[in-house]
Amino acid sequence: MPTTPAAEVEAGGRSVRVTSPDRVIYPATDRTPEVTKLMVAEYFAAVEDGLMRALRHRPTALERWPSGVLPGIRLATGRPGEKADAFYQKRVPKGAPDYLETARVTFPSGRTADEICPTEVAVAVWCAQMGTVTFHPWPVRRDDVDHPDELRIDLDPQPGTGFADAARAAGVARELLTEAGLTGFVKTSGNRGVHIYVRIEPRWDFVDVRHAAIGFGRELEKRDEGVTTAWWKEERGARIFVDFNQNCRDRTIASAYSLRAVPGAPVSTPLTWDELARTTDPAEHNLFTVPERLASVGDPWAGIDDTAGSIEPLLRWYEESGLGEMPYPPDHPKMPGEPPRVQPSKKVAANWETDEAGVERRRERS
Repeated sequence: MPTTPAAEVEAGGRSVRVTSPDRVIYPATDRTPEVTKLMVAEYFAAVEDGLMRALRHRPTALERWPSGVLPGIRLATGRPGEKADAFYQKRVPKGAPDYLETARVTFPSGRTADEICPTEVAVAVWCAQMGTVTFHPWPVRRDDVDHPDELRIDLDPQPGTGFADAARAAGVARELLTEAGLTGFVKTSGNRGVHIYVRIEPRWDFVDVRHAAIGFGRELEKRDEGVTTAWWKEERGARIFVDFNQNCRDRTIASAYSLRAVPGAPVSTPLTWDELARTTDPAEHNLFTVPERLASVGDPWAGIDDTAGSIEPLLRWYEESGLGEMPYPPDHPKMPGEPPRVQPSKKVAANWETDEAGVERRRERS
């Protein structure tokens, strides 16, 4: 069977070669045609303005689906010995072009890596050639990788809730941010959730920014009974979960204008707050509709870099709650003051004790 000749995509003054351009990355759905590898590359070039605002000078991991977002293909979770056709790429892939720049980051384990650091849209198009559909930038810039300049509020619908519930909670979150003197920029997650980004001064470390997210979530719970910060799923109920751990070191969220690995090629799309209130179907923002939207109305996040706020009010909420630390993700090293990483329904009281600092720890057996 003859192979399809490679195609060339113009991206920011460079020509990027795309092999196997007809490979299907997203099969057709009842509302969208099929999407090929070439179409993904062309999409990233078309949304240059918004995409590069989200990625420029940020260490960025890649979510690669080289065989396509097809039925039966799983995304690797990082378990030893796991086999999967889709995976996260945290280090620069082999064969990177000479114009691709990098940034060195340190993981919670203490290991380091040189990650892609996009400085021009041709990098994003080359990543599409490598099967990338989603970009996962760190909330830092290359010149200071230890102090985030973004607070990220991830409103994650739990079973029994949906996008409309997340959008409603986002409206309450916006009011709370305004009270704290902060400006939130909202986008769809590309699935059922809602993301709010807040530019902050890069003078706090990851632990502080995570505590700010916890403090904000706890204050939001007081205002909206449909919101929860409960880390354990069995305790969340049919509420919107504020995923504070998305602010941990090496935890990332799909960037603005990234595609998501969901049928129909949906896009994590920046909206105005008025648009969010009117949106009933986030899937209408997809590879086919977003480039025209960006070209006609511009990027709702165009002013996101104009101001940077302080998280001090949120840190006060964290301290004033009196509830202390929350569990970190399971792959994160144990942190000072952290409660046990044990599902509440499986926790046996006799096996735990509280130390002088009020922190629970597993009882040592004599």
